[in-house]
Amino acid sequence: MTDETLAIEWDPATLTGPLEAVLMMATEPLPADELARAVGAPTEVVSECLAGLAAWYDTTRRGFELRHVGTGWRYYTRSEHAALIGAWLIDGQPGRLSQAALETLAVVAYLQPIARGRVAAVRGVNVDGVMRTLATRDLIEEVGRDGDSGARLFATTSNFLERMGLTSLDQLPPLAPHLPDASALEAELAGLAEPRIDVQSVMETEN
Repeated sequence: MTDETLAIEWDPATLTGPLEAVLMMATEPLPADELARAVGAPTEVVSECLAGLAAWYDTTRRGFELRHVGTGWRYYTRSEHAALIGAWLIDGQPGRLSQAALETLAVVAYLQPIARGRVAAVRGVNVDGVMRTLATRDLIEEVGRDGDSGARLFATTSNFLERMGLTSLDQLPPLAPHLPDASALEAELAGLAEPRIDVQSVMETEN
């Protein structure tokens, strides 16, 4: 296939939308060849389109930018907005956490220390964004690495206890029936059952 044929059959302008959609869902940098497979286009054309998108975002001074870091491409907010974003995350958001954040926080609180992947398995959804929010609001923190997998482990913070009006984790309400016991949880993670967490009746968080 010649360069001329590529240009005729794969106009980069028709790929910007699909590429943006895939990149918006990415939780880590994606290589051009992986993006090419996702949109069904040649890697050369996708690379050209990505470079064009990055240049256009820079020219139009969007609040985000498309960076090529390490081995792949990913969206990032612009550094000049870091102070604004930090202030909004810490002080500007409504005090009450979303239902998704409450459920994720409950899983961490009762099963800590716990890896992000295990939290996602319990909840059945991707929790990357929610975990970042909880960490930013100083409700959870990284406390080490799993000895077998090397995955980062998370636990609740002293700020979490303060917000909950507790002096120790021993004062959390009993686990059952809101979460299964340890043996049942392992069965759930193996796909033998689906957990159901009613954290609204388990805990209240920030006012």
